[in-house]
Amino acid sequence: MTYRADDYQADRTRYDATDYRRCGRSGLLLPPISLGLWHNFGDAEPLETQRAVLRRAFDRGVTHMDLANNYGPPYGAAERNFGTIFADDFRLYRDELIISTKAGWDMWPGPYGQGGGSRKYLLASLDQSLERMGLDYVDIFYSHRFDPDTPLEETMGALDAAVRAGKALYVGISSYGPERTREAHAILREMGTPLLIHQPSYSMINRWIEDELLDTVDELGVGTIAFTPLAQGLLTNKYLGGIPEDSRAAREGTGIADQLTDDNIARIRALDALAQERGQTLAQMALAWALRDERVTSLLVGARTVEQLDNSLDALGNTDFSDEELARIDEHAVDGGVNWWAESARG
Repeated sequence: MTYRADDYQADRTRYDATDYRRCGRSGLLLPPISLGLWHNFGDAEPLETQRAVLRRAFDRGVTHMDLANNYGPPYGAAERNFGTIFADDFRLYRDELIISTKAGWDMWPGPYGQGGGSRKYLLASLDQSLERMGLDYVDIFYSHRFDPDTPLEETMGALDAAVRAGKALYVGISSYGPERTREAHAILREMGTPLLIHQPSYSMINRWIEDELLDTVDELGVGTIAFTPLAQGLLTNKYLGGIPEDSRAAREGTGIADQLTDDNIARIRALDALAQERGQTLAQMALAWALRDERVTSLLVGARTVEQLDNSLDALGNTDFSDEELARIDEHAVDGGVNWWAESARG
C-alpha cells in the first residue's frame, strides 16, 4: 500500500498504557476515558482541529467515540464531520473502535422529529446517523432520554429492532432513573437483547447516581459511562477568575453562567487547592475521583484542542485517593444544581 505524506497511521504503542474496563457483565471492554463529540465537533470548529483531537485520542488508546444525532451545531454536524474524518483516517481501524450514537431529543421539524422514544423517531434517526457517518452499523445505540409519553415497550422494542437489523451491536439508555432502568432492562431481557450500558450525568457537584442508580446497574450487570464529569467546564480552573470571552459559559443559552454562583465558585476553589496538593489540575482530580468507583466503566470527556485532551487523559496517571483525601473532597463535592437532565431521570 502506498501512503501519502499526510495519511494517518495510528501509533503502534496505543494500547500499551491503558487499562480497559469491562462494561458491566458483558464481554465488552471500554477505555476509562472516552471521547465525547458533543460540543466541539460541529461546524463552528475547524475540521483539522477535530481531526487532530481524534487522532491523538486514538493514539493514546481511546477506542470509544460517543456521538448523538443532534450534536453540533447545527444538529447532525458532529456525525457528519466525524464521518468525513472516519473515511479519511479511521476506516482501516473500524474493528478497533467503539462508535456510539443516540436519539431522544428534538432533531428535525414536524411531529416525528421532535424527540422522544417512538419507534418511528428512533429507527429513522439511526438510519440518518449511519448515513451521516458513513457506517454500516454503530457499536452502541442509545435511547437518549426517557419519554413519559411513549410506552417503554415501544422504545425498547425499537432498540431491539436496531440490533436485529444489524444496525447496532449493543444498546444503552441515558438519563433514566433507577426504576425505569430496571423496567428497561427487564423488557430488553425478555426480547433477548441485553441492556449493555447506562449513560448518566455525574460529577463532583452532581452526585445523584450515588443514591440508588449505581447500585441498580451493578445488580443488573449493566455498565455505566458518565457524561459531564467536569460539569461542562465548571470543574476546571477556567472560571475561577471570571468568564473568558471565548468560553462556552459566555455563549447565550448554555446556562453555564447561571451555575457560577458564589457558593459553587467557593467550593470549586477549595477543590482546586486539593488538586494542587495532589500534583494535578482540578480537571484531572475530578476525572480520577469519578473513576474511583469500579461500577463506573468509563467517563466521557470533551476536548476542543489536543492540549485539553492530553490534560484529561493525564488524569489516569494518578487515580488513587487516600481516605483522608476522599473525606476532604466530600466536604466540598456537594450538589451544585447542575443536573440539567434530572427531569428525564424522574420520569
